[in-house]
Amino acid sequence: MRRALLGLVGLLLLGGVGFYALTSPTVYRWVRGSADAVAIPAGFPGDAGNADNGRTLFYAGGCASCHAVPGQGDKLKLGGGLKLATPFGTFHVPNISPHKQDGIGAWRLKDFIRAMREGIGPGETHLYPAFPYPSYQRMSPGDLTDLHAFIMSLAPVEGRTPDHELKFPYSMRRGLGLWDLAFLDGRVFAPDPSKSESWNRGAYLVNGPGHCAECHSERNFAGAIISDRRFAGGPDPEGKGVVPNITPSPSGIGGWTPDDLTTLLKTGDTPNFDTVGGPMADVVRNTAQLSDGDRAAMAEYILSLAPLDAYKKPQ
Repeated sequence: MRRALLGLVGLLLLGGVGFYALTSPTVYRWVRGSADAVAIPAGFPGDAGNADNGRTLFYAGGCASCHAVPGQGDKLKLGGGLKLATPFGTFHVPNISPHKQDGIGAWRLKDFIRAMREGIGPGETHLYPAFPYPSYQRMSPGDLTDLHAFIMSLAPVEGRTPDHELKFPYSMRRGLGLWDLAFLDGRVFAPDPSKSESWNRGAYLVNGPGHCAECHSERNFAGAIISDRRFAGGPDPEGKGVVPNITPSPSGIGGWTPDDLTTLLKTGDTPNFDTVGGPMADVVRNTAQLSDGDRAAMAEYILSLAPLDAYKKPQ
């Protein structure tokens, strides 16, 4: 009996050590072959970067939609505070302003890039993929440097948001190491040489900073996007209905022209004489800040997607 008990204790200890090791950010980086040296682009000393390009990426990513202080007219006050109610619990969107205590003003550029690409914050803290780093990992280090430069040019905002209120076991941040090993590949966007420059620009914006699939896709039991259902719509992450299919199928945006889609991204108007609302209205407020060329590139890419049947909510 004693031997069996000792064996059980040994197995539990071994399992605990294995869990601790497999959920370590260091193990993820070793498996993916990433290192600090490749996270910072050559020629970018310190926090240097092109803030003008960073502004474009900021609006392509819709950063203010989540991180602006709710109720404030100034959408560049990134003090956080928005509540996201999901099946996993409630996420409180954090302050990402340059405030040194309450925001990310004390982060190094290396910290910022690692958070965006690997979902790891300073102090080896796992970030939840409600922050869409699985899409942001596609962004180039140079663009992330520019985005950082733009955010650091904004006004610091005081105030910290509360901790997330999540159900068990989702409240165990350490377990996100296993999620990252399973669902995060660490690959930066690679242009397709067989496609046009504008198509590749659109693919980059849609799959990287724009993170369009994060809302417009079904997810598995672990909350990861189902790869062969990308862009076909899915349940609203906040449980308020269904997010539409944006593939060019009859149940999506089949029949739309490039002009139809670029108009929607600029004004919110659809070819059916309707206007988008809800979270998509926030998206349009951001994409309206992009250049005509970038909106056209996004439309070109989206309309080239394989047509898929729309997600149907279970009865």
